[in-house]
Amino acid sequence: MSRSSPFDGITPESSALRASSFGGQAAAYARERPGYPDAAVVWALEPVRDRVPLRVLDLAAGTGKLTEVLLRHVSEVVAVEPDTAMLDELRRRLPGVRALTGTAERIPLPDGSVDAILAGQAMHWFDLDRAVPEMARVLTPGGVLAGLWNLDDDQVPWVRGLKEVARSSVSFTRWRPALIPLRGRWFRAVEQARFPHGQRRTAESMAATIATHSHVLTLPEPERSELLSGVLDYLRSVPETAHGEFELPITTVTVRARLA
Repeated sequence: MSRSSPFDGITPESSALRASSFGGQAAAYARERPGYPDAAVVWALEPVRDRVPLRVLDLAAGTGKLTEVLLRHVSEVVAVEPDTAMLDELRRRLPGVRALTGTAERIPLPDGSVDAILAGQAMHWFDLDRAVPEMARVLTPGGVLAGLWNLDDDQVPWVRGLKEVARSSVSFTRWRPALIPLRGRWFRAVEQARFPHGQRRTAESMAATIATHSHVLTLPEPERSELLSGVLDYLRSVPETAHGEFELPITTVTVRARLA
């Protein structure tokens, strides 16, 4: 990994494989993954909220889970995503959005063209040594960069148990948003906030959500099937999740920084 990687215990090859694993399950990703709370998006944009027009880039936009929320608050949104299948799903779901092929390390926009860049569930995949100056390039003076992550609330005992059952042979050994190194030459005033969130799930849809996680997508099929079977068995054995719908408690961690 680059010196700015937020991961321990993972090779560059494994990280690249996992980062590129989502396209084959684009429709499932769009269907099963949670969106983002409005409050987190509003907080991320707060430093530039008075700009008119407010121009926002959803970087590594995937199937448009964050784009959809941004459209409730911003009139000018452009989505950039490297994976063709994910981008096709975004265009299908949000046909009015300008959606471009590109990466965080090579953004297909001119200098100083957006006031804010938001990345949902994605910044940990960036090569930040290359991506940070590139993101700074396309931001206007004083612009905002923000990363959002939906994290299952493992302070809840049954969620903590689920995370243990869902671990695989390729799970990350350590990861948290605070490890994203944004403060430095390009960005200042790095702040973090946490927002309560949730998603209605059943045992089956929760297993389907876990099936879209990169560490599961890249498993050999026998191990993948065994892991998902174990997840279902666990959920059907826990009182909170055994019968019909339940609420998956989520904390949306948001990190924002201002262009220096």
